[in-house]
Amino acid sequence: MLLRVRHVTSYAYGRPVDMATHMLHLTPRALPHQRVISHRLDSTPAPARITHGEDHFGNGVAWMFLDDPHARFEVVARAVVDVSFPAPPPVEATRPWEEVAALAPREPQAAEFTFDSPMVAASAVARDFAAPSFPPGRPILAGLLDLNARFRKEFRFRSGVTTIATPVEEVLRRREGVCQDYSHVMLAGLRSLGLPARYVSGYLRTYPPPGQTKRQGADMSHAWVGAWMGPGLGWIDLDPTNDLVVHEEHVVLGWGRDFGDVSPLRGVILGGGRHTLEVGVDLEPVEEE
Repeated sequence: MLLRVRHVTSYAYGRPVDMATHMLHLTPRALPHQRVISHRLDSTPAPARITHGEDHFGNGVAWMFLDDPHARFEVVARAVVDVSFPAPPPVEATRPWEEVAALAPREPQAAEFTFDSPMVAASAVARDFAAPSFPPGRPILAGLLDLNARFRKEFRFRSGVTTIATPVEEVLRRREGVCQDYSHVMLAGLRSLGLPARYVSGYLRTYPPPGQTKRQGADMSHAWVGAWMGPGLGWIDLDPTNDLVVHEEHVVLGWGRDFGDVSPLRGVILGGGRHTLEVGVDLEPVEEE
């Protein structure tokens, strides 16, 4: 599916910012199943300079440097992306999960996603939550799909009750939160079992209620989990918030160990005082001529 993305991030400051440096993870990632046709970043005020590169995980990164005083900062990211995620393999074609866990330390690209990260630490609580989905000998994909489905049954999606700093154990106790929380819990559970899992940042297309017009900016920045199924099968992306195997209505920005590795925009400012933040995302299919 050909999708057009428009992501607007706006900061309003209580007093002028004298200088600022921002790191942006707002470039869709080129993948075998995701072709980036075009991408553009604009900001107000315009940066004194901008540098493009890649981070440790191969994600596209832009660094913006601003040296003119400003009371407002807005970044608009635009992209056109062709998305075609492959269907998952048959469950019975995947290895027992214990075998995948045993093989992970030998695979460098998978092994680094078995360790603790700043926002996701393996724990007995997370392991106890994930373990019922992985009885002995169960194919890895069967366990992953079962765990992915349990969030819709056992958790309540509720914004405003957590922050980016809420620990996994607290989310598990409350059994509520948002996509970032669901993803962090799933990561902690899988890693506690020795299974490689990475945090994926991107977008999800949404739909208005029946009979209503879609509101501008109503789509979402979104997060989900990439799980390793072993040599030869590689990674599968799972959306625990919506109990989905990721498909053509998700767009990948990048991945890392947790949210901190792929925060869409973070930086250091001189001045500014208190601030407010507004984010709007539009994800629409491109009409083919």
